[in-house]
Amino acid sequence: MYLIVGLGNPEKKYEKTFHNMGFLAAGDLVELLGVKFKKTECEASVAEAYVSGEKVIIARPLTYMNNSGRAVKQLLAKYKIPEENLLVIYDDYDLPKGKIRIRASGSAGTHNGMRSIIGETGLKNFPRIRIGIRDENVNIPIINYVLSEISKPDYELFANACRRAAEASAEFANGKDIQLVMGKFNAEP
Repeated sequence: MYLIVGLGNPEKKYEKTFHNMGFLAAGDLVELLGVKFKKTECEASVAEAYVSGEKVIIARPLTYMNNSGRAVKQLLAKYKIPEENLLVIYDDYDLPKGKIRIRASGSAGTHNGMRSIIGETGLKNFPRIRIGIRDENVNIPIINYVLSEISKPDYELFANACRRAAEASAEFANGKDIQLVMGKFNAEP
């Protein structure tokens, strides 16, 4: 069984912001797998799919970004999912806009959602997909930037990044080794 979590903020006003890249990618993943977010449990909106006979839980925590770990901890416990079968998708200000970077494990970096997950679960050896959002031409505080709306000229760039993150997630859920997924998707599109 797998748990794939897309990080974001649940209110409509955050829907098209940089901080919702994980939510957007999770939406692309459920579409790719032909399922829908149908229930709310463990403080998350949840969809269930089967990939190669394996159950896959796709979740969007409803706890707001900075408390994402609460929902992830509950889902891991409820479904008894091992650390290596958890995958988290989120925005990353440390990467240039539109790039995706997959890692097999690591720290939270500057991301409060990841800091919450690592703090709540005590885990850090799980794969993650980071979607780059940094724009060298924008010079505003990070907190304001991540909560700002994606500009229309950049929308397709970010939509493509979210689709690639969803495709990488689907391959991971299909049992593909994370190193192979990294080799394929960390390259330039």
